[in-house]
Amino acid sequence: MTLKNLRQIVTKAVVAKGRKKSESTEVLRPPNKPSGILGCWIINHTHQSKKYGKYCEVSGKFDINVWYSHHDHSKTSVYTETISYKDRVRLHYRDGATGGQEDVYIKVIQQPNCTEAIISKCGEKFHVSVERELLAEVVGETKVCVQVHPHDFEEEWRFEDESSSSSSSGGHREGKDFKKDFDHEKDDSDKDSSSY
Repeated sequence: MTLKNLRQIVTKAVVAKGRKKSESTEVLRPPNKPSGILGCWIINHTHQSKKYGKYCEVSGKFDINVWYSHHDHSKTSVYTETISYKDRVRLHYRDGATGGQEDVYIKVIQQPNCTEAIISKCGEKFHVSVERELLAEVVGETKVCVQVHPHDFEEEWRFEDESSSSSSSGGHREGKDFKKDFDHEKDDSDKDSSSY
């Protein structure tokens, strides 16, 4: 194969990827001194991203909800607090930076999730452990090499053999069957007319 038979096509593709798993401990202070934690869940996760060289910075936020008892386990409440975060994801290019315009897309592999929620030693705060995992994909222009055939060619086709004699004989046989049916109907009509 010679170089004159190769062509370069410029197209858009995923040129870089990055993945990061983060774990953090958030400290929350509810209005009432907690007696115990009854449940903890995280909702309303949103994020946006921006590329800086070989890194992608993801800015996001989510709500932590803690259901707890207070006043010596006589009352319960849900305390909600919005947490902001910034994750720096290192990008790994397959063929080096493209130099053109690049778009960054973030996929959330693991939504922010509470792994542990405890009451602090002072007895007035919550310590909530949160984990999350993000995947960053960079789409940019890249080149693809294709081979060009110098001559027109016809790809191979498979045809099932069809015999013209079989189709004509089939048609002839159908004609015979039609004539046989017609004669039979004619004989029946003659019998009916003779009965009158």
